[in-house]
Amino acid sequence: MDKKSKFVNFITSKKFMKVIGFVGIYLLVTGISLAIFSFIKKDDAATAGSGDGIRSRIDLSAPKTEVCPINGLKFTKEEKYIWEERRPIAAMIENHADSRPPSGLLKADVIYEIVAEGGITRFLGIFYCGVSAEEVKIAPVRSARVYFIDYASEYGDKPIFMHVGGANDYSGLGDTAKQVRALELLETLGWRVPKGNDFDTTYDSGFPVFWRNYERLGKEVATEHTMVASLDAAFAQAEKRGFGAKNEKGKAWDASFVEWNFIDDKPETPVASDISFKFWDNKTDYDVNWKYDSANNQYLRFNGGKEHIDLEYKQQFAAKNVVILFAKEKSSVDRNMHLYYTTIGEGNALVFQNGIVVKGSWEKDSREERTKFFDAKGKEISFVRGQTWIEIVPAGNEIEY
Repeated sequence: MDKKSKFVNFITSKKFMKVIGFVGIYLLVTGISLAIFSFIKKDDAATAGSGDGIRSRIDLSAPKTEVCPINGLKFTKEEKYIWEERRPIAAMIENHADSRPPSGLLKADVIYEIVAEGGITRFLGIFYCGVSAEEVKIAPVRSARVYFIDYASEYGDKPIFMHVGGANDYSGLGDTAKQVRALELLETLGWRVPKGNDFDTTYDSGFPVFWRNYERLGKEVATEHTMVASLDAAFAQAEKRGFGAKNEKGKAWDASFVEWNFIDDKPETPVASDISFKFWDNKTDYDVNWKYDSANNQYLRFNGGKEHIDLEYKQQFAAKNVVILFAKEKSSVDRNMHLYYTTIGEGNALVFQNGIVVKGSWEKDSREERTKFFDAKGKEISFVRGQTWIEIVPAGNEIEY
């Protein structure tokens, strides 16, 4: 048989046809995958925000004329249309050194920082106006403490409270003091009921609102540092549960919400340019510095001696107002070493804004009442429009500036 005949017989053989079939399927699948990937990348590029890779669903170049009731910052009308259909989210986000940097906290309207345990601080982010323009994912979400619930309660009727469990007497042996049982408090408030405004992964919330991402930091971390949440999914789920802008009875979330007073930027000759303080001794990873950026009239945050960055936005945290709220701290109130901070009542406060410091006080009459801040003459302090950080520091701690 000549070479030509052998070749013809080979290409018409079953073995050859199987090889061709396999190669064809491989090329077809590969081609489809590449096409889909290219389309997604093209779509991402077309819809990305201003250089941060985050997709915006509105025109951010439109005039910013609408005032956010949470922090006074001005947004576009389209953003207001979105937030008016929602109620605020109050989310627990951790600050353990191994969990840094956090994700999505940059988009919070107001942020509270308090020690959760052992000198390790935790954040309560209030998300409402700043998350209207795009889908925001936050991480790592952690467990609740009663004093964080006290501050979350200021944000109208039943804000969406997001967390992963919380301090409670799980053993039933009294190892956790009653005054610090966060889950019991949520039940007392009527938040922790099936399909209520309490979004807890240990109770009735899961994917697509919450999921674990072990690769978020690109390194191995403990499981407790891996919980991620989609705020868009949470808002959607809240709407289904009857917790949109209004509840099922038509009551608006902000019917009794009290706004702070807001003012435009008014930078002055800086006299408080470098703020530094610690929460606990010998916990330097949680020491805080705020350095005044005169060019933008804001304070830049440093944590543990390093720039504090948001992982998703690759930006350093910056605040228009940094509030130091001095609160009474009770440490190790039970066998589980839980802490308790006095949130209701009054105390001393320092408010840093416009490069200066205002010495004054704070007052909070009840769990639901808004914390107010007053200067030395008793006049309520107005906040510069923009993100505000409230640092709850043990009374008696020294603040250097």
